[in-house]
Amino acid sequence: MCSGWIVASRSWFTVNFAVLECARGGLLRAGLGFKKCDVGIVTNVAADHLGLKGIHTIEQLAKVKGVIPETVLPNGYAILNADDDLVYEMRRSINCNLALFSMDEENPRIKALQKLGGITAIYENGYVTICRGTWKMRIMKAENIPLTYGGKAIFMIQNILPAVIAANVRGIGIEDMKVALETFIPSASQTPGRLNLFKFENFTILLDYAHNPAGMRALQKFTDSLEATVKVGIIAGVGDRRKEDTNELGSIAAEMFDEIIIRQDKHLRGKSEEELIKMLDEGIKMKDPNKKTTIIPSEKEAITYAVNNAKKGSLIILCSDVIPDALELVMKFKEQESSGEKIFAQ
Repeated sequence: MCSGWIVASRSWFTVNFAVLECARGGLLRAGLGFKKCDVGIVTNVAADHLGLKGIHTIEQLAKVKGVIPETVLPNGYAILNADDDLVYEMRRSINCNLALFSMDEENPRIKALQKLGGITAIYENGYVTICRGTWKMRIMKAENIPLTYGGKAIFMIQNILPAVIAANVRGIGIEDMKVALETFIPSASQTPGRLNLFKFENFTILLDYAHNPAGMRALQKFTDSLEATVKVGIIAGVGDRRKEDTNELGSIAAEMFDEIIIRQDKHLRGKSEEELIKMLDEGIKMKDPNKKTTIIPSEKEAITYAVNNAKKGSLIILCSDVIPDALELVMKFKEQESSGEKIFAQ
């Protein structure tokens, strides 16, 4: 669920299409790493990184993220989320073509741009669809796109909509888009740390990088659609977020999981391990004072504990910050199971 992207297309050397994520924290700390781009995408504005570099409100953060569409060349496209009021307002500051996307084909903002002959992408009747004016070009059913896990990962559908617009305005055909969407598999190799699902004989592990309230809410919508006897969450606080953000992260976790393991990130980002654990625990207790919670600061030990105590049919949701290390450990457990070793207690 990245919130700001730019796309640049050039024929120099062997690179002709570069996609760069412009993270809000990076924008605040170091600014943009380029001057102009061909396509600028903003998917959402959420209350993350507030309190950093003088940015204290979500409206101020929207101004920061609005820099991305403002850098688009006059003949390029700013692709904005018509379902997000703050993102939609960014259209007033652009000096380029406008394209919009929405999960609601009846969104009046979408309808208005379509009447003007503009380019939009919508989720309609289960399809990912591009429109030029009112003319629809259905790409494929969302449930057939692996990234969406059969259409259950709604936020992935939302991310795909601006991606297909970007491809379309840069001259990539529908058939090529379909091939790309069909073959881009959510996996440790292609999307490390983004909805990586590992099915063991008696339990399942879902590894994801969700680390802020908006990301956790999106993950919650997905995990709510998954069947499990018990849902166990392994979570951590992030040091450069506000106390209320970390409290909220804990409260969301209390809604999502039957059991919670609090671990700690490798990089504390300005706060102590004890402070972050306390903030998360406070947030959990705000929502459910009786929620089963275990504190294991080491991520490796937290994962091992969850696996060793996994109940049959359980789902372990691992929110990790050092993805390579977490993947290596999970893959080790998979190898042990494949070789016939017992990796958890019966």
